[in-house]
Amino acid sequence: MLRNIRLLLAYDGTDFHGWQKQPGLRTIQDVVEQALRRVVRHQIALIGASRTDSGVHALGQVANFETTRDIPCDNLRRAIGGRLPKDASLIHVCEVPLTFRACSDPVSKLYRYSIHNNPHRPVGHLQQRYTYHFWHPLDIDRMQEAAQHLIGQHDFAAFASKGSERETTIRTICRLQVHRHYDEVHVDVEGDGFLYNQVRNIVGTLIEIGRGHWPTNKIVDILASLDRSQAGPTAPARGLCLRWIRYDLSAIVLNSDVQSCTEPDSAHLPAAKGTDGYS
Repeated sequence: MLRNIRLLLAYDGTDFHGWQKQPGLRTIQDVVEQALRRVVRHQIALIGASRTDSGVHALGQVANFETTRDIPCDNLRRAIGGRLPKDASLIHVCEVPLTFRACSDPVSKLYRYSIHNNPHRPVGHLQQRYTYHFWHPLDIDRMQEAAQHLIGQHDFAAFASKGSERETTIRTICRLQVHRHYDEVHVDVEGDGFLYNQVRNIVGTLIEIGRGHWPTNKIVDILASLDRSQAGPTAPARGLCLRWIRYDLSAIVLNSDVQSCTEPDSAHLPAAKGTDGYS
């Protein structure tokens, strides 16, 4: 009998060339597929929810694959997880309806960008692989004020880098928060989907505003221009992390098995709209 299996993955993206398979390069999709084939002993096609770029990290990447093997999900988790490299981890496995596709069913995704805003390098906190060191002082209030202009449905062409196919550059951001925790500045962006480098380009633009180079209402002009050259630089990949992906329960629950498919993901979902419920 054909089964559809959903995976929840975490990985340190530093030494990976992104999610998507590429000939001769080490990617998340490739190493996970290798582990899967060794366990289920047939060819599989792994579908990922988000094609994270080279150097981007994830705490809540979702993927699915189909198999005819009747191995219990807990056994799959142990067998597959034990065959992954040290910089990747399989958090949870559950069976989902055959109609579920990780890439087409998400309700929203949340990315966090981390900036180490201190003259001293983040190596003192062992965070050099996971944060962007920006030593100029940043005005968080200005960044937050500017960020509000990006919330809602907009044409984000000015924040999309070339290099990916898309039918439209219209996307919806439902939450964009900038907050400081000691020397760390976090930019949290939640939306229904993102264009190539969209989050990193938004962060680069907010940094220019936070350091005082641009006024806060510059964001409005950039959006209206639809011109990538008008926005700020692309922030480095190492500061970006996919925190979680949210799905409609009806898309992921098989029969009445609600708890087994949703409980491990609770840490990756917001406690309520506008709250920081994932970390």
